[in-house]
Amino acid sequence: MSHSWREDVEAAVKAGERISDRHIVDQVRQAVLTQRLPPGTRLPEVALGEIFGVSRSVVRRALTRLAADHVVDQRPNQVSRVRAPSVEETRETFDARRLVEGEVAAQLAGRLSRDALTALQAEARAEAAAHERSDEPARIAHSLAIHHRLAELSPNRVLGAMLTDLVLRTSIVIALYKRPTLASCFLQGDHPRLLEALSSGDAEGARHAVVRHLESLEGLLDLGSRESVTDLKAIFGVAAAEP
Repeated sequence: MSHSWREDVEAAVKAGERISDRHIVDQVRQAVLTQRLPPGTRLPEVALGEIFGVSRSVVRRALTRLAADHVVDQRPNQVSRVRAPSVEETRETFDARRLVEGEVAAQLAGRLSRDALTALQAEARAEAAAHERSDEPARIAHSLAIHHRLAELSPNRVLGAMLTDLVLRTSIVIALYKRPTLASCFLQGDHPRLLEALSSGDAEGARHAVVRHLESLEGLLDLGSRESVTDLKAIFGVAAAEP
């Protein structure tokens, strides 16, 4: 996405694209994954409807799908919000991802095609380049692309689906608990080490690289309680909101 959701949506409308609940789901999920839409952010149906130019029923369907994907919280008679997982859930999420992604990496070691490995290496280089130019949204996007691609390539489709879900959940908790003074969660060398183990067929090395990467990432977080004060209008530049 370019500058803002509003600009992207306006461009899509001008291009004749039909804005569906799937489109809204994809936009919100991507904004959460790239940490542009922080946990706790209010998602009023009226404001979203105005932004995307759709009815509240379309917005409602999108929010229901996002709730099923653990991206937003929906409660009776309350405005939906981006999920804000607890500290306990955060720790459990990292524990689960270490187990699942470690096993996926071990199973993929020595089994990646040349094209798949080349694509992963390109993402790792692009991530480092984005970090060098202080483009954090792009860096996050390239980092996520690596882990989503591992999930897609998983020989075990159930583990792959679990990993896709855990990558999203991890991104949400990073957005919530990343230290305010920390500009980036970039861990130099972690992805190249993982890809080297995958390329050489070192299953346990790949598993260890994943575990080390996630332990280091978790260590960058401040797991104290935090109150989000970001409102939807700060993301969209929209004044409309529900009480």
